[in-house]
Amino acid sequence: MNELNKIRILNKNADFLVVYKPQGMSFHAESESEGFIESLYQLTSYKALYPVHRLDKMTSGLCVVALNKAAAQTFGRLFEAKEVHKLYVAISDKKPKKKQGTVKGSMAPSRRGQWKLTKGNENYVETKFVSCLLSPGKRLYFLEPKTGKTHQLRVAMKSLGAPILGDVRYSGSVADRGYLHACYLSFNWNGEKRSFFQLPDASTEFNCDANVLIQHFYDESLLIK
Repeated sequence: MNELNKIRILNKNADFLVVYKPQGMSFHAESESEGFIESLYQLTSYKALYPVHRLDKMTSGLCVVALNKAAAQTFGRLFEAKEVHKLYVAISDKKPKKKQGTVKGSMAPSRRGQWKLTKGNENYVETKFVSCLLSPGKRLYFLEPKTGKTHQLRVAMKSLGAPILGDVRYSGSVADRGYLHACYLSFNWNGEKRSFFQLPDASTEFNCDANVLIQHFYDESLLIK
């Protein structure tokens, strides 16, 4: 399937779009390849798009794009006030140090463009998580970031001793994709709660069994809503 065809507009509002970003697509253009935002211009007739957050190249899932400057500024305030709630799912084939809890600390630059988790409160990050067995040797993780920093979830998973499957940059095992997906977003807009949920597109490990577990967790979750 053409990469452009994998992008899907899931919700259209006068002020914003909620869009499915496919895995493996850079958020912005890289060298000769068009990025997610450039591709979105091709798919729509909008003259101006204002991305208000971003997803890593390996990450698929829900992304909000504002359609005017006023909306972009409002989203900026919502993110700053931590009033945009997000949930991600990830898969790892390594045994974690703990199966649920909170990962928190300070994000610091590391070698080769990586980040690492250290003690302290400077550039503070916090992620709540729970997990369940997916298949022999693999666990499914539900991650709720309380802060929004570059590579936060990838670093959190590595710090647990369970790097994300396919995330070779952070010592994850080689796979057909990076197994991190943004499945849920919610925020208040003009006095109304707006919530969006989307399962990942099918792949080797994001298969029917995984999606049943993800859907069940979303239906029953105490982390979100």
